[in-house]
Amino acid sequence: MIRLNALALLEKQGKTKYWLFKQMNMSYQNFNRMLNNQTRSIRYENIEILCQLLECEPNELFVLEP
Repeated sequence: MIRLNALALLEKQGKTKYWLFKQMNMSYQNFNRMLNNQTRSIRYENIEILCQLLECEPNELFVLEP
């Protein structure tokens, strides 16, 4: 299963989930589902924004778990 690794990246940078939510400009419900891996898809636009905000590459943003 592929999982979003944004919370771990936030923790490394000392930033909060609230900070990221304010930057993302999306509803809290959708934001929370995305971060908690409870969604089936993530828009490319959101992946790009996450990469810019978290200063990472897409391969760092996702992890593959069995």
